[in-house]
Amino acid sequence: MFELKPISPQAVPEAIQKAERYRLLNEPWQAESICQDVLRIEPEHQMALVMLLLSLTDQFGQGVSAAAAREVLPRIHGHYERAYYAGIVCERWAGSLLRQGSPGAGFTAYQSLREAMQHYEQAESTRPEGNDDAILRWNTCARILMRNKDLRPRGEEAFEPAFED
Repeated sequence: MFELKPISPQAVPEAIQKAERYRLLNEPWQAESICQDVLRIEPEHQMALVMLLLSLTDQFGQGVSAAAAREVLPRIHGHYERAYYAGIVCERWAGSLLRQGSPGAGFTAYQSLREAMQHYEQAESTRPEGNDDAILRWNTCARILMRNKDLRPRGEEAFEPAFED
């Protein structure tokens, strides 16, 4: 259909800045496109990979799946970074489910938040000294679960009879 035009290697630093700006302007599809352009010429560019993952999570509920973001994770270097961003994917997926409010979303969001917390615990165990980001994210997930009683695991559905005698 169209042949994409490559950017020059010298343009990478400015392209990364633009991608970050587009994320801040709530235009994650623009940021995603820029990151893909950077990754075409520098496939292991860690900042572009992280920005791509975050741009994809910004689009949850708008046609982008958690699977698309998870595909980026293996390319991110470092145990801490992979665990932390795996938690971000799960946490943001849960938020997307809650915003959509479809039937059963509470159960699935609960499971996704618990999975995020497990990833954050893995990240916490290997975090750089002075970096408490994984703890902050874990606490956020815990507060969401404590605040919202509709978020619970499957099997804890409350039984309410349809008819009273």
